[in-house]
Formats: sequence, structure tokens, C-alpha cells
Amino acid sequence: MANVNIKFNGKEFLLSCDDGQEEHLEELASYLNEKFSDLKNSLGNIGESKLLLITSISVLDEYYETKKKIDMQKKEIANITEKFKELKSLVYNYRDFKEKEISELSANQENLKYEIESNRNDYEILVDKTTIEIENFIKRIDTGSKTQ
Repeated sequence: MANVNIKFNGKEFLLSCDDGQEEHLEELASYLNEKFSDLKNSLGNIGESKLLLITSISVLDEYYETKKKIDMQKKEIANITEKFKELKSLVYNYRDFKEKEISELSANQENLKYEIESNRNDYEILVDKTTIEIENFIKRIDTGSKTQ
């Protein structure tokens, strides 16, 4: 345990604290003394006990206002976190939907390639057959006109 000399309202006090907490205790005492002095200057000499009570209430008021703000911030962070999770879920769902859509489009593209190739082969066969039939027709006409 460490001992710290604290000056408050012009009086010296010896306080104990955990080792390593001396500076923090001095800061707190300094803040409280400053608050006490400010109130003493604004309210006048209304008695040390009453002034200590008002100082304590003032410091507690600051504490509770700060605590309320922190609690509100925690709620806001929780809301933002929840909205972020929802947004993240929407993004993943959208990504999955688009990947499925791309997969379907890719399959459709392959089917179209196959259909085009199949139609090209059918067209070439049809052109070949038509060419042969025209050649045969021309040969028959030529053969028929030579025989007459």
C-alpha cells in the first residue's frame, strides 16, 4: 500500500491507495478540490459539510450524465452492429444470387454455342445435299437434252 499526501480545502490529508495508483489519486483529489473551490467561490461560505455535499452531488451528477451518454452510445453501437449484420447478410445473399445467375448464364451460353454449332452442321449438310441435288438435276437435264 502506498501513502499519498493530499491537500484539500487548504488542509493536508494522508490517504492510502494501491501501489502505482498514487498519481491517479492525486488527480482525483485535485479535481475534487477544484470543484469544491469553484462551488465555494460561487456559493460563498455556506458551511464545509453542506459544501462537501453539494460538491459530491455535482461530481455524481457529472458521473451519471457521462454514464448515460456512454449507455446511449453503447445502444447506438449495438444498433449499428445489428444493421451491419443485416447489411452483411444482404450482401452475401446478393453475391450468392449473382453467382447463381452467372452460372445459369454460363450454362445458357454453352447451350447456345452447342445449338449454333449444331445448326451450322445442319446447314452445311443441307447445303451439301442441295448442291448434290442441283448437280444431279443439272446432269439429268444435260443428259436429257443430249439424248433428244
